[in-house]
Amino acid sequence: MNNATAHPSSHATPSDDTSGIVDAFLDARRNGRSLPDFPGVIPDDLEAAYAVQDQAIARWADPVVGWKVGYIAAEKRDASGDDRLLGPVFRSRLQQAETATAFEIFDGGFGAIEAEYVLRLDADAPADKTDWTPEDAAALPSTLFIGLEVASSPLATINQLGPRVVVSDFGNNNGLVVGAEIPDWRSHDEAALTAESWIDDARVGSGGATTLPGGLRAAIAFALGRSARRGRPLKAGDLIATGNATGIHDILPGQRARVVFAGFGEIALTARAAGPVEGIAR
Repeated sequence: MNNATAHPSSHATPSDDTSGIVDAFLDARRNGRSLPDFPGVIPDDLEAAYAVQDQAIARWADPVVGWKVGYIAAEKRDASGDDRLLGPVFRSRLQQAETATAFEIFDGGFGAIEAEYVLRLDADAPADKTDWTPEDAAALPSTLFIGLEVASSPLATINQLGPRVVVSDFGNNNGLVVGAEIPDWRSHDEAALTAESWIDDARVGSGGATTLPGGLRAAIAFALGRSARRGRPLKAGDLIATGNATGIHDILPGQRARVVFAGFGEIALTARAAGPVEGIAR
């Protein structure tokens, strides 16, 4: 799977407020530390939050290989009308299930797993196409895999504080594990694509593709359209983690995660505390 594509960052100019937010999150991520509070003034809207995210991506010396999609509850949406959000997946945090044994979460911060259906684009999306229907999205050449998102942030309250905070810290993402292919995915009834999540010996969630509002195609369409509007049209090889298929399940270092996709396999690996990383933030 070739996912080494990196995209240019936004040209948004950092303000004193936003550069402080970026500095704090990148320092915490680089050093494997938690943050006690949001480090500044929460951005006014999603556009401002994406400007923070773009600045952070520009300073995180690791290519973006894909995007996680997260759903925004109706009561938490802003004037943009977006019902979902995006966060980057970086190359160093992409793992293949057959070789992965562990993933990292921020001890003292937020840590969870999400069962995911992960799409790989097999052709470039038209750079000037900013509006995508689910049908348009399904027509673009692509391959679907089972997966597990590592949802983790140095900030324990990130989800409680809402989507503008989630967007500001890389979409609350700290990795993606990609497993087996779901062959000829468009031919499957999405109601038949089901999944379960386990932590240690407890089943913590169940669901599947229809757990995603509007299904897989709606999530993919959002990622394509929002990326193009940000000046980051998606390319062949880019990944889209379409959203949590069984819920968002808190996990602690040392616990074992397992996601099972009926008929297509499973992914199992252990959470460990994030440590310092070198040569990433600049």
